[in-house]
Amino acid sequence: MKDIIDLHTHTIASGHAYNTIQEMINAAVAKGIRLLGITEHAPKMPGTCHEFYFTNLHIIPREQQGIRVLFGAELNILNPAGEVDLPERITEKLDFCIASLHPPCMAPGTLQENTSAVINAMKHPHVRIIGHPDDGRFPLDYEAVVAAAKEYGVILEINNASLAPDAFRVGARENDQRMLKLCEKYQVPVLMGSDAHVTFALGVHDAAAELIAETGISPELVLNDSVEKVLEYLKKH
Repeated sequence: MKDIIDLHTHTIASGHAYNTIQEMINAAVAKGIRLLGITEHAPKMPGTCHEFYFTNLHIIPREQQGIRVLFGAELNILNPAGEVDLPERITEKLDFCIASLHPPCMAPGTLQENTSAVINAMKHPHVRIIGHPDDGRFPLDYEAVVAAAKEYGVILEINNASLAPDAFRVGARENDQRMLKLCEKYQVPVLMGSDAHVTFALGVHDAAAELIAETGISPELVLNDSVEKVLEYLKKH
């Protein structure tokens, strides 16, 4: 499969990443990425940027060096009600949003609490992707999550960083396998994301691609091969 999209990356603005916007764009061009998403951590993540940062992203061109660049946010899910840490008056001006569970922003709860948090976040009008739903520190009812993704038109991420040998997320491989089988059942699209915090990791989806191939999910459910398909999906939903 042609892999030309990476919508989950971070720059130095996130506080624990190591490259600038321009360095990430240069790396994307060099690696053949055609659609790049830069999604800084939203304000509840320790060390990240203030919400003013997100209000000013409109000044950056979306076409650079022959590639399309989208500027969004990785929102932090804060509670079982699915509340996130940027107001809608800001998220409506972003190109798209990822919503994710992070221990610094929400303590892991019960299966029911974590599942409710993710599903309720999907109802947010600007959340287009659920980031790393594979983290076993936040047990999820994957059938309920995948069914909700189908209902609300949300993409589920296969996060390459979660599958790295030194990953700190728990049980990601087994959780991704379970989720992918359910995505096939419900015909829910997935997107491989690097979660890159440095240029070397940008566009690297090797572990995610290997797991997808092992699972045997239908290729048309993996969105990384078509800029047009992803943009239309984000616009439509």
